[in-house]
Amino acid sequence: MVDTTRMIHIPGGTFRMGSDEFSADETPVHERTVGSFEIDVHPVTNEQFAAFVESTGHVTVAERPLDPTDFPGADPAELVPGALVFTPTAGPVDLHDWRQWWRWVPGASWRHPFGPGSSVDDRPTHPVVQVSFADAAAYAAWAGRRLPTEAEFEYAARGGLEGARFAWGDEEFPGGRLMVNRWQGDFPYRNTGAAGWVGTSPVMTFPANGYGLHDVTGNVWEWTTDYYAPRHEVPGEVAVDAGGRENLLAAASAEPGSRIPRRVLKGGSHLCSPQYCLRYRPAARSPQADDTATTHIGFRCARDV
Repeated sequence: MVDTTRMIHIPGGTFRMGSDEFSADETPVHERTVGSFEIDVHPVTNEQFAAFVESTGHVTVAERPLDPTDFPGADPAELVPGALVFTPTAGPVDLHDWRQWWRWVPGASWRHPFGPGSSVDDRPTHPVVQVSFADAAAYAAWAGRRLPTEAEFEYAARGGLEGARFAWGDEEFPGGRLMVNRWQGDFPYRNTGAAGWVGTSPVMTFPANGYGLHDVTGNVWEWTTDYYAPRHEVPGEVAVDAGGRENLLAAASAEPGSRIPRRVLKGGSHLCSPQYCLRYRPAARSPQADDTATTHIGFRCARDV
């Protein structure tokens, strides 16, 4: 087994999952029980992911040609390896159209997160980005671990606080202190930097939560194993044939017209802004297709105990 990073023991328990303050997909608030587990103290870093790639020869999804069957009607010449890169706009824009600040960049990958010419050589302790769900799962398997469930991630992110808005309590700036790497300024065109960092920050730059976990909100969104649904599925609420459950959930999670399942991302990222998406909260969640790689998605691992 590879010793990749320190893990924190999270004692099992029952907590109130979700929130009724913000997005509809965070509802209903309900009781959820998780068993004891361990989780990485911080997101997987570039240097940790590089060790995995060197050991296994893994080629990430962003480094592989795209499958034409996943993109009906697309020009085959455009289906080249690449990923989504956040690009600030020149000024204020309609915040309902995310395509104004995201662009597809051929050659973007975890090694070159902003495209050819960019590098992570000077960012060894920043969270790795431009990794798909499959890439994160492959790393976890190599490390003798797994990815966390949505419930485990939220339970751990709450740090033992019951129902608090943020990972550290209900006040966003306790004592005037910035607790999380999130967008500072006017989204999506002016970012003055969180503690001096525009974009990702080195892991553990910001304070830990009550369980000693860093970056469980902000910095990068993180993959979980749960398929996305537009509301929480309360355990025992709907009877589903166990044999077909996995396929049913996967198919239902895909966007209309797509066959690619979507998973739940947790934690928010450095791009979260109160003006646009106040999702640097434990209850916040976001859907993302399994094959997606972007400059604000990373992951951490969990392990059964």
